[in-house]
Formats: sequence, C-alpha cells, structure tokens
Amino acid sequence: MSDPTEIVIIASFCSALGIFATAATARQLLKNPVAAEVPMAPLPEQDLSPYLTPVSSAEPPELLPGKVPTWFYSALDLLGLGFIFMVFFGLVVASVRATGEPEVVLDPTTLIASIAFQFISAGIATAFVITRVRPVEWLGLRWEKWPWVFLIAPGGVICMWIFFGSLQFSGFMEWMESFGVEPVQDTVKLLQESTDPLTLGLMAAAAVFAAPICEEIVFRGYLYPAAKKFVGPWIAGICSALVFAAAHGSMAALLPLFVFGCLLVFIYEKTGSIWAPMAVHFCFNGATVLVQMAARFYDLPLDGNL
Repeated sequence: MSDPTEIVIIASFCSALGIFATAATARQLLKNPVAAEVPMAPLPEQDLSPYLTPVSSAEPPELLPGKVPTWFYSALDLLGLGFIFMVFFGLVVASVRATGEPEVVLDPTTLIASIAFQFISAGIATAFVITRVRPVEWLGLRWEKWPWVFLIAPGGVICMWIFFGSLQFSGFMEWMESFGVEPVQDTVKLLQESTDPLTLGLMAAAAVFAAPICEEIVFRGYLYPAAKKFVGPWIAGICSALVFAAAHGSMAALLPLFVFGCLLVFIYEKTGSIWAPMAVHFCFNGATVLVQMAARFYDLPLDGNL
C-alpha cells in the first residue's frame, strides 16, 4: 500500500481551513441579523449639562471568554492568517513529497535552515501585531503566577505520556504501519541513529529551544487568538491545533500532535501567558530528546514525536 501521508496532511490543512471559513461565515451571518432592518426608537432628549457624561449609542466591544486577548485583531488579520497558513501548507506538502527521495536527509545544513525558518516565521507573526500592541500585553509576558509553571509543565508532559502510552497499548502505531506509514518521525529517528555530534547538537537545539519559542509564538501566540477573534475559542483552538499537527508533516504523529496542540491552547487560555505553553513544549521536547539519547546507550526500543 502506498504511503497516504501526503493526502492526509493536505486533508488536515484543508479541514482546518474549511472549519474556520464555515464558522466565521456563520458567525458573521448570525451576528445581529435583523439589526439593520429594525428602526431605532427615538432617544429621549438628553440633558446637556456639562456635569453629566453623554450617553453613547455605540455598542461595547465584544468580549470573548478566556484570558487570551483579541481586542487588537481586525479583519486585516485574515490576510495574516492566510499568509502563514499558505507558507506552512506549501513547505510541508513539498517536504512530504520529497521525503521518499534518497538524497533528502537531515544534515547540519538542513537543520540550520530549519532553525532559521522557525525564527523567521515567529518574526513574521510578531510583525503582524507589533505595531498595534506591546509584546507584554500580546503574549502575557508579565505573568504574576509564574511559579505555577513548575507544576503545569511536568503535568502537561505526564498527560501527554499517558496519552502516548494509551495509543501504543491500543495498537495505534501498528495500525499506522499497516498503511505503509513510518511510525517514527524523521527528527526522532535522527536522534536514534545519527552518530554526528554536530547533527545531534543542532537537532537538540532545534527541538528544545527553537521549536518551543517559535512554534508557540506562531501557533498559540498569533494563529489561535487571531482565529479566536472571528470564530470563538473552541473552533479557533481546534483549527490552530490541526494546523500545528499537520505542519509537522507526519501522519503517525498527526493525532498525538493535535491533542498536544489542544492541550497547549487550553493552558494558554487558562493562564493568559505564553510562558506556560512554552514551558510545557520545552519540557516535552526536552524529555523526548533525553529519553531518546539515553535509550541509545541501553538499546531500548522507543518511539516518540517532537
């Protein structure tokens, strides 16, 4: 059976786009559908005393649930969402198509380019909002309850390990292999097999530092709240997590990374600070790297995802 990864990844991207577009359109159509048709009753004559505050007829801004702010996003961010979506869609699909070619390997040059792309994508996401809001307000960098991160981060990792264990126990990976899909991501396989210290060092740096910082800024910091502005937190969380999972280009890792993306969105909304999902992402990837590296010395048959 031919590897269906490309079809599944494309379908995942398209599903996220379709869900978002449908929800945004429905939300717009259902928002005050008859407000323009109902004539407004004349307002009573106001007292123009300088000691009274004039009554404003303007509606207050819509306040969405959760601690992640959306007030500074506008219709122009639909272009930002579309741009980032298309960049990841194009690059991931091209990468998936090239995976089967023998000359495509994760060497130091490729890893450096990958790290550079992650920081560039984070810079692009930042550029979309930096002129409208300070980073402290945008990402909740001034987090008063930051000590909670020492409980949230390991708790998130344990939850994901339990989920991965349940997938292994249920035979999920064997099911993936039945489709001709590689059950282990290329990044994890590199940690398991590479003997080049530079390659291993760059891979560890990309996984432990670049990914938690840059991916959180892009997917949780920008994509999620910008989408939340138009479709609300639930649909935005699902769509951003689906794009996050598909952006890794692995069919076997699609479900685990989708769940991980949803968990990171939940943590971001509950804390209101990007530090929390960054810490969870850092600990999860760091623990995976440490486990994979340690397993090489003990010849343990481990699988994992970054």
